[in-house]
Amino acid sequence: MIKSITNFIKWETSAGIILVLMAALAMIISNSDYAGLYRIFLETKLTISYGEFGLSKPLNLWINDGLMAIFFLLVGLEIKRELIEGELNSRQKAMLPCVAALGGMVVPSLIYAFINWHDPIAIRGWAIPAATDIAFALGLLSLLGKRVPVSLKVLLTAIAIIDDLGAIVIIALFYTEHLSYSLLISALILVALLVYFNRKGITSFAPYAIVGVVLWVLVLKSGIHATLAGVAIAFAYPIRSRTDKRISPLRRLETALHPWIAYGVIPLFAFANAGVPLTDFTFKTLLDPIPLGIALGLFFGKQAGIFLFSLVVIKTGIGKLPKGSTWSQLYGISILCGIGFTMSLFIGALAFVNHGVNYSAMLRIGVLAGSIVSGIVGYTILHFSSGYPDKNKQ
Repeated sequence: MIKSITNFIKWETSAGIILVLMAALAMIISNSDYAGLYRIFLETKLTISYGEFGLSKPLNLWINDGLMAIFFLLVGLEIKRELIEGELNSRQKAMLPCVAALGGMVVPSLIYAFINWHDPIAIRGWAIPAATDIAFALGLLSLLGKRVPVSLKVLLTAIAIIDDLGAIVIIALFYTEHLSYSLLISALILVALLVYFNRKGITSFAPYAIVGVVLWVLVLKSGIHATLAGVAIAFAYPIRSRTDKRISPLRRLETALHPWIAYGVIPLFAFANAGVPLTDFTFKTLLDPIPLGIALGLFFGKQAGIFLFSLVVIKTGIGKLPKGSTWSQLYGISILCGIGFTMSLFIGALAFVNHGVNYSAMLRIGVLAGSIVSGIVGYTILHFSSGYPDKNKQ
């Protein structure tokens, strides 16, 4: 179990560094003489066809709808593993991260909604500050090395995973429009086929992948966001082999996907979504309701929700303070969870789709501002509240 967590953190922390570089590169290019080429690159149409059937979408939509489905496949595998074998497989283990994550989703959403309740379009983005970017957060946490106990890294990972689960539910319930029930029924039949594969003990990923591709197309065409197809595949894929209980197909697939997601999908998503033209940006822009709601939700809402909800759980004896950690370190982790980059941008793109460039720019400014401030302040608090472990006690 500890080895699994260590490997997970190793991938995510290194991914965080690359994520920062790709986001910075997108910002630099979009504010340079090459901004036009950046837009042309993202708007280039890519067509995949077979006979009379085909899909033709701009490159940025292939990234957000296609590659992010693979990301959600990995997220689904991680959630399933934690629910069955990991840090969420018992009520006592799950209580602190679950309640903390709930607070970290509810409070930021309320702050955003309070600021934007008067705008029927802006209010669609209420869930934007509810997300935590695990790659960025663990990437910053890794810079502190052994100064931060492993228990806090596990807690941060668990909160972020539950955040992802919450984001999946939110996308399914609130960002799905114009349903095609015939296609949805066809998709559900394929989901049943995936479950059948599981029941028959099929551990080869090929059948799941083939059905999954068709499922992705059906879900995309049905009106539900296509990334949910990745979650369905993950939840159907077996965690243990029936012939040899020591073999975990799910863990093998998770390990195989991690480098592709960490070094390919997520950096590409960051590059495609972080480019914000700052030509007309002023401090007053940040005070507009949408970026202000997002930034305040990520920075103040996340820390208040996670820390206060954790405080209640720990003080009532329902959960325990992570082993070897202090209250100030827990507070630092709560602030660090305000880094919402990848998932916040993703939810924002769904919320403001077809509402123009202005909403997209305000989304990115708010997410970047809230995430940057959360990262700097959270890291600073953890730096000054953490010390190197006593070797004599190890």
